[in-house]
Amino acid sequence: MKKLLLSAVLVSAITFTSCREEDKNNAEQAGDAIENAAEETGEAVEDGFEATGKAIDNAVNETKEAGESVKDAVNEVSDDLKKD
Repeated sequence: MKKLLLSAVLVSAITFTSCREEDKNNAEQAGDAIENAAEETGEAVEDGFEATGKAIDNAVNETKEAGESVKDAVNEVSDDLKKD
C-alpha cells in the first residue's frame, strides 16, 4: 500500500513539475509574441507618420501650384480688362 501511495505521489510530482515547465515555456512564447507585436506596431506607426508627412508635403506643393495658377488667371483677366 505504501508503494502505491508513494508511486501516486511521485507521478503527481512529475506531472506538476512537467506542467510548470510547460507553463513557463508558454509564458516565454507569449512574451516573445508580445515583444514582436510591439516592434511591428512601432514600425507600422513610424511608416504611417512618414507616409502622412509625404502626403502633407505633396498637398502643400499642389496647393502652391494651384495658387500660382489662380494668380496667373487673375492677372490675365486683369490685363484683359485694362485693354478694354
